[in-house]
Amino acid sequence: MSELHTSEAPRSETMTQGWIDVCGVEDIIPNTGVCALVGKRQIALVRVGEGEEVYAISNFDPFSKAFVLSRGIVGDKGGVPKIASPIYKQSFDLRSGQCLDDPGVSIPVYPIRVRAGRVEIQAAAEPLAAAS
Repeated sequence: MSELHTSEAPRSETMTQGWIDVCGVEDIIPNTGVCALVGKRQIALVRVGEGEEVYAISNFDPFSKAFVLSRGIVGDKGGVPKIASPIYKQSFDLRSGQCLDDPGVSIPVYPIRVRAGRVEIQAAAEPLAAAS
């Protein structure tokens, strides 16, 4: 697994209308994740399958209290794309951040898009779903 870094103040050529270019889709091995530092946040970028299906979630595992989710096990549960923590194995829905094993827990998910083979995250990097 690898880490990707972006600067805290993105250069103008890496930012397009509020989106920050983080990496190429091909930089993420299918069915794995990588960690990107976006501003001061560790965000796990998770690629599901061979295509351009990529999700952005917090890299922080609320159960182990460690920044490890990008190293988790990618799969699905009943058709729901998920990642399982590499520490205690709780699974999180990649679309919503909801823990599939404990409904009272969720992690932040972030707005992301793939454009011309490049993974971009919204510059504000505010979560779409708040952690609970």
